[in-house]
Amino acid sequence: MPFCSKKSSWIGIAAVLLAVAFPGFVASADSFKVIPEHEEIEGPFEDGIDVTYTCLECHEEQAHDFMKTAHWTWSRLQEVPGKGLIEMGKRHGINNFCVGVASNLESCTECHAGYGWKDDSFDFSDPSRVDCLVCHDTTRQYKRLAGVGGQADLSSNLELIAKKVGPPGRHNCGTCHFYGGGGHAVKHGDLESSLIDADSDLDIHMDKDGLNFSCQTCHVTEKHDIPGHSMADSPGGKNPVRCINCHDGTVHEKPILNQHAETVACQTCHVPSFARRQPTKTDWDWSAAEKGREALYINEEIPRYLPYKGDFLWDSNIVPEYAWFNGTANIYTWGEKVNPDEVIALTDPIGDKSDQNAKIYPFKIHRGRQAYDSVNNYLINPHLSGDTGFWEQMDWQTSATIGMQARGLDYSGEYDFVNTVMYWRINHMVEKAARALDCRDCHGRQQQRMDWQKLGYDGDPLYRVGQARKPLKDLLGDKRRAQASVKQKQRPAKPSGSEAAKGRKDNVETGAGQERQHQQRKKQSPLNKGNE
Repeated sequence: MPFCSKKSSWIGIAAVLLAVAFPGFVASADSFKVIPEHEEIEGPFEDGIDVTYTCLECHEEQAHDFMKTAHWTWSRLQEVPGKGLIEMGKRHGINNFCVGVASNLESCTECHAGYGWKDDSFDFSDPSRVDCLVCHDTTRQYKRLAGVGGQADLSSNLELIAKKVGPPGRHNCGTCHFYGGGGHAVKHGDLESSLIDADSDLDIHMDKDGLNFSCQTCHVTEKHDIPGHSMADSPGGKNPVRCINCHDGTVHEKPILNQHAETVACQTCHVPSFARRQPTKTDWDWSAAEKGREALYINEEIPRYLPYKGDFLWDSNIVPEYAWFNGTANIYTWGEKVNPDEVIALTDPIGDKSDQNAKIYPFKIHRGRQAYDSVNNYLINPHLSGDTGFWEQMDWQTSATIGMQARGLDYSGEYDFVNTVMYWRINHMVEKAARALDCRDCHGRQQQRMDWQKLGYDGDPLYRVGQARKPLKDLLGDKRRAQASVKQKQRPAKPSGSEAAKGRKDNVETGAGQERQHQQRKKQSPLNKGNE
């Protein structure tokens, strides 16, 4: 039976919490040590819940703290730009990977840190349902079963694992966050299993022989509440993790770099590329799913086409796409009307050049083609998993009927497919300082990184007097700027691009334009040739 996962019998260990049982604890990965008192734990254990009962003898308060967090509830009442106060979180969100949780709980909740959330009968007030091992296993041996709402795999030695629990490591967090979206390295692009034993070439903070940061070094956890969020689940931008939590003030020796930091996000210069070790998915076309077609793989491992999921594009060593971002985002919510002739932005960073709270930020953009109700004109929550799901039956009518009923929306019985786009922030895979971007990477005739017109400029702001949001002042004299501007005007003009004033809709392609770019990307990326 196919599940929303890599080709294995289980997606991984379930939902990652960076949670720590001891408030205020912050540790590097090499300080993770087994708690001596836990060696006294004795089995045998019938299942994961049986282990939790043992944990609750000493840690009931910690369990109740955890049960207040979004990692448990998958829901959070929050202020969403343009929509007011609404419930958001994984339970309510939408994406262009496996789309939505409704009717797919048995599969999706393999990444929920609880036991047995298969339907609405799950008791969120029962602390015995908390899976402590998924975050606190230090042996890397704990596993959970697929398709049963998150249950411990009893082939795991639960007694040994319980004896050796400790603070979370990167492997704990990664068992979900490295496998989000249906497989390894699919969703984020800057989060994948190479980070578990990272070297300095992959991430300077997580280098196992260097700083060796754990996830909670930056995501400092208090009472199991973990800061940080994705735009899809928390578009209001509350509780962020910021570089300036550690790197505040004038952190660069050169004043010009400190001035850039007022406009340019740290990640823009210090994460010049992502997916540097493992390819990440960049495009998912559900409309290509077809019963009877042969599956295709890249290097016999990475799915290029799956008959029950459709057509995929992958890429590696990707230069991010850049947009202004003030920490908040527009999102699509269930039931919103769509125009099928446009690309639907499911997440869309808010900000522009005039927004003093916005900075130029790096993003992975994932493009999709997914089902929508062609009469009601809103996106469909497909029923994918289980015996009646699309992955087994390959029937869009049944999938849409069951999925939309679970979502609480009417389904007209008519469906088609529409192009969508999602922005995913790039925050990890931080390079050494010597490999950060320099001036010529973003400025000058040869650079191909920054689309200055898309960012709201007439051209490269280094050569356009008055274009920079924060002028270089004494760092680059007016005379030199004026001379540079004259030279720039003598060069052939670049083709005009979208203007910030037209909004983000111009920053993503039209439906027809996206299809052309989709076909072009297929031809350009050597990865997608694979062994077709």
